[in-house]
Amino acid sequence: MATVNVLVNPDFSRSDSFYQQDLIVGERLLELSKPKDIKIGYFTNVGPNVMWGTQEMLWPVNTNIQKASERVEQLATPKKDFSTTDSRGRPLFFYSCGRPSQIWEAPPRSLPEASQRVNNLANPKAFHPDYKEDRTVLGPDEFLKLFPKSQFFYSCGRNSPIWAVTKGAKSAGERTRTLQLAAHRNPVKEFQGARQIETIIPAPALSATASERLQALAAPKNRSEGPFREPTWPVTHSAMNATCKARSQELSRAKGTTDGYMLPKDEMWPISRAAKRATASGRVSELSKPVVRASMDHVQFNPDAFLVKETALKGVIPKRVFDLANPISR
Repeated sequence: MATVNVLVNPDFSRSDSFYQQDLIVGERLLELSKPKDIKIGYFTNVGPNVMWGTQEMLWPVNTNIQKASERVEQLATPKKDFSTTDSRGRPLFFYSCGRPSQIWEAPPRSLPEASQRVNNLANPKAFHPDYKEDRTVLGPDEFLKLFPKSQFFYSCGRNSPIWAVTKGAKSAGERTRTLQLAAHRNPVKEFQGARQIETIIPAPALSATASERLQALAAPKNRSEGPFREPTWPVTHSAMNATCKARSQELSRAKGTTDGYMLPKDEMWPISRAAKRATASGRVSELSKPVVRASMDHVQFNPDAFLVKETALKGVIPKRVFDLANPISR
């Protein structure tokens, strides 16, 4: 908060009204020095000021509401956990390749002999009587011997089982048809292979030597360091006394203008003294005066404004004007 220090000189006598005015000015300065209030609280704060993120209630809860009924206490009881120590913390998918249920070890009490119904349900589906097996399929035991680290007999997403190859197929010889099918596809006749990046230089080109003519052409041109001549040089006596021929004079003659050609007049020409001292006659002064016509605001009140004069009514059109007024007959 700002403070105002009032210095009072005891030697200087002042009235009480002046001291009272100073106190009023000091209170005003203290009021103006206070920071401006934040107006956003008027729009956002509803109710009492509560620190967010705590468990404090906005308003105190009534004591009658705090006493829950038996039904509320029954609904608030957590669900019983039926998981055992073995199954607690087990991952959702255990060896799961699309398996909807987990795989876990069977408890010891389920290991004794199963009932007759369980054995009946555990029997695999029998093949059709007319079914004929066309290839030898590895059983689960044989498959695990060949692939001990595999977890599934049919593997992940395999549509068909894995079967063994016979010894005869392993020792079979090559056939013409097999070799023909194993051959790669030949390119078209117009196919050209990729060109080598580096051009191979032949041996004669590597051991060749340049001739005297090539060495003479390869030598740079010798140029003297300028200036090549003086800016002024003497002219010979014969060149000074030379005369041009008649043909040279004819060719050097400028092109002439046609007969009757007149040069363009200058943009500025001198004005004579008589023209400068001339005065306009009375008729010229009268014609130079502008015609003063009354405005339409005044003419509309004059009934004789648009009447034709009597002399104009008695006028006769000249023959020349009559001839010019006739339309052209085509």
